[in-house]
Amino acid sequence: MSDATGGGASPGHGHSPDDGHGSRSGSGRGGTAPLRKDAQRNRDLLIAAAREIYTERGVDAPLDDIARRAGVGNATLYRRFPTRGALIEAVFGDALTHTLRRGEEARNADDAWAGLTGYLEYIFEGLAADRGANDLMTTGIPGVPSLDALKTHHHETVCLLIRRAQEQGSMRDDVVVEDLLFALAALGRVVPASVTVAPHAWRRHLRLLLDGLRAPADAALPLPSPPLTSGQLADALRALAARETAG
Repeated sequence: MSDATGGGASPGHGHSPDDGHGSRSGSGRGGTAPLRKDAQRNRDLLIAAAREIYTERGVDAPLDDIARRAGVGNATLYRRFPTRGALIEAVFGDALTHTLRRGEEARNADDAWAGLTGYLEYIFEGLAADRGANDLMTTGIPGVPSLDALKTHHHETVCLLIRRAQEQGSMRDDVVVEDLLFALAALGRVVPASVTVAPHAWRRHLRLLLDGLRAPADAALPLPSPPLTSGQLADALRALAARETAG
């Protein structure tokens, strides 16, 4: 994800003309004609400004701040992106799709443990590089189709790789997917707090986490309580997001 979030984009500044209600002229074969040049320019400015601000401050940043940095009016922003989810989709859609493809590559790895660890390291590189990406992967944000698709695919990928790693004897057999997903969510949320003082500290903590899942299980103490169910995991993650929002 880190190489596809567009961290190097530089939005233009200064006022640009409002695109007006007639920003789409007529309809083509697909039902929608291309945007006028000024409307397309405004859209590009908004995406670039949102990308910058999301990277710096996360996806909860006020939309008014994004319009101000892009140099366009609030009305222009809401015409181009009527919901926060629509803007997030425009900014991160390609990155989310690329992460899904990385999940496919991990599924096809001959060594399931190597596929799993490589895939998770790639995800955490993105979480460390981009606060907006961290928000997307560790909280629930509605109205972002690419994110919904990725979360479903991510769950399936981790499930598959855990099962294959256990079959190959490289992961302890008392681990379930909820164990790993909950631990990853908790670790992911503290990454932004550490990167400013130790940019690569997450690598150490992720390795410690993953090493705790490696076989042989008889080299470690038995796990002391039952794993979370899928419903309990969902409830716990919602509670985590609500606590952070309230704080």
